[in-house]
Amino acid sequence: MKYDTVIFDLDGTLLNTIDDLADGVNYCMRKFGLKEHSVDQVRQFVGNGIRKLMERAIPGGETHPEFETIFETFKEYYTAHCRIKTKAYPGIEEMLKTLKDKNVKMAIVSNKNMDAVRELNEIYFSEYISLAVGDTAGVRRKPYPDSVLHAMQLLDSRKEHTVYVGDSEVDKETAENAGMDYVLVSWGFRGREYLEKLGASCIIDQPEELISMLEIAKEK
Repeated sequence: MKYDTVIFDLDGTLLNTIDDLADGVNYCMRKFGLKEHSVDQVRQFVGNGIRKLMERAIPGGETHPEFETIFETFKEYYTAHCRIKTKAYPGIEEMLKTLKDKNVKMAIVSNKNMDAVRELNEIYFSEYISLAVGDTAGVRRKPYPDSVLHAMQLLDSRKEHTVYVGDSEVDKETAENAGMDYVLVSWGFRGREYLEKLGASCIIDQPEELISMLEIAKEK
């Protein structure tokens, strides 16, 4: 097999987290007397970690006088409520099981805070994925390649045998910055039309297509 390692983004790739994220954002908006956002608006805010999410959600971003207080409120609320409505996308668990059965090494790398990433992986995917990396002090967030390269090091994997799977422009940039192959999924927070406009080299519409792609790579 050309690829022996798959590194996944989390939000919009493995898990549909948008409703819990939107609920967390709007809890903060209500609490601090700010205008609430629709789920579709929040969907466009995500992709660069929760701090950037709140910068986009709060009028004035970091210049808002209460930004840090609101941001801390969001972190506390979301950590406590991150799995109320969150669920794996259809076909994800079956895909992960197949990859595990093929002895493919897997990890999650997310810009989400570390506690939430580890909790969500433990709840949904720990049977298949042993390594989950979230926002880490001293490690630059995606689209910098640092966290992905760190995960590969922990897995003892080489980038020429690793594929990165995500759902957004941030994931595309991350893989390109790391010098590795990538696959973007159309079921996440951006959609196929948007990903095509990015010029993505590989887009899949169903989780099982990743298995087929890896099998094709094996045959070449």
